Amino acid sequence: MTISNAEWEIMRVVWAQQKTTSNEILAVLLEKYDWTPSTVKTLLRRLLDKGYVSREKMGKGFSYSPLIDEDLAMMSEVDSVFQKVCQTKHVAIVRHLLESIPMTEKDRLNLQSSLEAKKGKTLERVACNCIPGQCQCH
Repeated sequence: MTISNAEWEIMRVVWAQQKTTSNEILAVLLEKYDWTPSTVKTLLRRLLDKGYVSREKMGKGFSYSPLIDEDLAMMSEVDSVFQKVCQTKHVAIVRHLLESIPMTEKDRLNLQSSLEAKKGKTLERVACNCIPGQCQCH
């Protein structure tokens, strides 16, 4: 799954609205971007071609709905980042996220529970998954 940052912004509106028009998307994103209607339509066309949204005729225009699950797309994006980095550095990324993201006490407890569930399933050493020359492990 490949999605540009601009397409991601469009998808966030489509996921939030579940069924929306290009004008509604533009109205939401004008607070953040100086996009024109044609920019939004171009991005929607790309998302349509990729199979990420559906389009339905609605009066003179079209409505758009998501064809991919938001949570699945988010996890795919995260997986993509982790695939680009040596496995030995994954914990450092997670630690950075934990230190930098806002969270509730409930969030913290859920994360702590996830860490506790890892007990007995940890490795003695995380193996490097890079080809020689891509990192300093070799």
